[in-house]
Amino acid sequence: QGRWKEAEELQAKELKICSRVLGEEHPSTLTSMNNLAHTWKSQSRNEDAILLMRKCCQLLNQILGPRHPHTEASLKTLSEWLIENLEIGL
Repeated sequence: QGRWKEAEELQAKELKICSRVLGEEHPSTLTSMNNLAHTWKSQSRNEDAILLMRKCCQLLNQILGPRHPHTEASLKTLSEWLIENLEIGL
């Protein structure tokens, strides 16, 4: 619906709560982290999105392993974003 600011506010709150209650390494926290990164990307906050996705990928790799589908999907997204930023000169 294009309501990115509202989505960002809710996802940031969700990430904060998940991190506090479940811990940063919990799969639900990592999902929240991934969702917020995608929202930032949709808002053209590319640097913020890449930094958060990079952190998410590192944690997913540690927790779920490199061959887990969530890890692979997040790494693919991160690599696409990095390539896109190189192409536009960021």
